[in-house]
Amino acid sequence: MNMAEMDNWVATGLRGELMKREPMAPHTSWRAGGAAERTYRPADLADLAAFLGALQGDEPVHMVGLGSNLLVRDGGLRGTVIFTHWALREIRLERIGDRHGEICADAGVASPKVARFAALHGYAGAEFLAGIPGTVGGALAMNAGCYGGETWEIVARVRTIDRAGALRERPPADYEIDYRHVRLKDEGRRQKAEGVHPSFLSPHPSEEWFVAASFRLARGDGETSRRKITELLTRRITTQPLNQPNAGSVFRNPQGDYAARLIEACGLKGHVIGGAVISPRHANFIVNTGKARAADIEALIELAERAVHDKFGIALEREVRIVGERDEG
Repeated sequence: MNMAEMDNWVATGLRGELMKREPMAPHTSWRAGGAAERTYRPADLADLAAFLGALQGDEPVHMVGLGSNLLVRDGGLRGTVIFTHWALREIRLERIGDRHGEICADAGVASPKVARFAALHGYAGAEFLAGIPGTVGGALAMNAGCYGGETWEIVARVRTIDRAGALRERPPADYEIDYRHVRLKDEGRRQKAEGVHPSFLSPHPSEEWFVAASFRLARGDGETSRRKITELLTRRITTQPLNQPNAGSVFRNPQGDYAARLIEACGLKGHVIGGAVISPRHANFIVNTGKARAADIEALIELAERAVHDKFGIALEREVRIVGERDEG
């Protein structure tokens, strides 16, 4: 089916909601940016598979959960955005044993919900997920972590979907997994052989996306886990600017150092461009003070990168994704 047929929405058999020129600011935690050419809210996993199978092969596709590490430029975004958290939101216990159990969570489930679910059912090891503001899908895609824990340390297996709508189950051994980095091994080898620079390697270069994960956790004490979660959240509240729109940590921490320390050492803490500011509370956060454009936020990101490189010779690596077209108007 071509996009003209999809736009007319005639006899598709699809059950989700297709929208045109949907503003993306309400769908990102920065609350800034332009509109998507199209968005789709699938009814469920089967509907998502049918929708992907109906798309043309050259149609750009962007999977978005809570938009917590995403900046859409002011000129908007070509292609179709699929909102996973509208449909992929089931969480359940499976493979329960005496010492271990598994929690299966769909990609659209918020990461903190997994932490709370695990504690409720007496499993330990997922508490750190309470400090990750996005969804399971996003946490898998970038190996999100905080306070000593990383997502893929507890992954038993994942389920994925590709452009044709085909589902498959994969073990962690199928992926290259590192600090804030996840990529299919076969695709990574192919792109490296073709000479693609590592900075351009996507977590999903073959356009295969996560739709669920099974987390293997040890039996624990629910009260202890809930206490850890409370302590973690208290620490977040006291050290991070959670009262203003932000995307969490903008940059990965370089080996043996902290991005926030480097940015602050460059005198940029509190620096303002338009409606965006490098947080006076935490220099690795950029916040929207109320009327920031995506261009303001991106300008601060680029400023921090230049300043740290010029002063320390360190190239900061972004945790956030920037997509779309610049507004040349």
